[in-house]
Amino acid sequence: MERGLRPGVSQGPVVGVNRPRNERARRQLTAFGSVVLPELEWTPFHRAYYRLLEAFAEGRVRRMMVSVPPQHGKSLGASVVLPAYLLGRDPELRIAVASYSFALSGRFAQQVQRLMDDGPYRGVFPGTRLKGSGPRSAGERTARRTAQEFDCVGRGGGLKAVGRTGSLTGSRVDVLIADDLYKDALEANSPLVRERVWEWYNAVARTRLHDDSRELVVCTRWHEEDLIGRLRRTERVVELTEWRQLEGLSPDTWVAVSFPALRTEPPTELDPRIEGESLWPQRHSVEWLAQRRRADPLLFEALYQGRPTVREGLLYDAFETYDSLPSGLLRRSNYTDTADTGRDRLCSICYAVAEDGLCYVTDVLYTAEPMEATEGAVASMLERNGSTTAHIESNNGGRGFGRAVERRLVERGMRGCAVRLFHQSGNKESRILTHASTVVRMVRMPADWRLRWPEFAAAVIGFRRFFRANAHDDGPDALTGIVETEQAPRGRRLFVGGFTRR
Repeated sequence: MERGLRPGVSQGPVVGVNRPRNERARRQLTAFGSVVLPELEWTPFHRAYYRLLEAFAEGRVRRMMVSVPPQHGKSLGASVVLPAYLLGRDPELRIAVASYSFALSGRFAQQVQRLMDDGPYRGVFPGTRLKGSGPRSAGERTARRTAQEFDCVGRGGGLKAVGRTGSLTGSRVDVLIADDLYKDALEANSPLVRERVWEWYNAVARTRLHDDSRELVVCTRWHEEDLIGRLRRTERVVELTEWRQLEGLSPDTWVAVSFPALRTEPPTELDPRIEGESLWPQRHSVEWLAQRRRADPLLFEALYQGRPTVREGLLYDAFETYDSLPSGLLRRSNYTDTADTGRDRLCSICYAVAEDGLCYVTDVLYTAEPMEATEGAVASMLERNGSTTAHIESNNGGRGFGRAVERRLVERGMRGCAVRLFHQSGNKESRILTHASTVVRMVRMPADWRLRWPEFAAAVIGFRRFFRANAHDDGPDALTGIVETEQAPRGRRLFVGGFTRR
């Protein structure tokens, strides 16, 4: 039996002038999408997204949550193309498509019906038909068909559209597709609305499921405690980075995938983009996304990056900014926090110290690139900013990194910058939390710092007091190191094992 089809379910012969193409469309969701919607664009992201949906259609994944930025074709794939494909493969399936409003989910249902009425669909799946499409047959009279609900003629399956407050009483649900259960930030930021969504999902939607049911949650993230956020806290979840992880999953395991608009992590098999590359460059360029990020970094992190952060409970207040450096600077220095683990980032900050002790950030390197790729970049930054001292943490490979940076400085003829290594033995969480107010008081950022270093800005602005809620702490760690260094009494021997000692 073909995977995804029930015993006894037959689609009949594949008809039409494009029989080989129709045969492929019966078995591959990307091929099916190309047949019924020839205008679809197949970027690497869309191919990966539809491959995930295909695994769901085949039943290899029973529970899946996918985060996709706005205007990237998320709903077209999950709430229109996928249901039509599922009903073509198995017209006995009962599908429920839920969204934040009855009107929106109803529009999805109407789009599904239009696809299934068209000739290309009937050429691929001649055995799945809706009332009023094609010649009349047995079962036509009893089949339902409205804008929000329809049956497959002569079969037990069909689709029902429902809003998040709607009822599914009396309906068996074999496949539940929850697509954007929050309308906007106002709803997602409302504890009352979030609780109602969670209650509807558990008390209404999930009560219609059975042991063989499948669930798909696709959304644009708005809040840490949205549906995906709560499911991540309460259910067994696997973060998908390789296709082989789809094999042998237990039925109660959720597969979680997030497609950020701008890639900020090392490439994976699912998302092989390099750091800084956009998800759909033909539609949303890096420059366009930078404008969105500059307008509201926290909102951008939620909507476009899939990393929501609640504004309440943030560690840092707004940083004061400057348009030009003050006169009478005491020194130009640098603090570098090397990456401790594979997921950490190198954060190197150049700054100038004024007579009043304030530290003016002049340049930032914040990257997940490996050390061998950043040695030259840090050396160039030190030279460009005229730094006279570079404080580099020697923990976990930092010593070798510091020596390599010093060697590159010598090769450039820049002997006026002293590289000072030290071992950071203080507890990171305690240091960052303790010095948070001092960081805000002492550090000044350039007026355009959010534009110049958007990822660094988002990591710092969105840093939470609840330490374990943060994905990365490298930016706050480096800022903390700056104020620790500049507050230390002059002449104190802070640097151990480095090239230069006081």
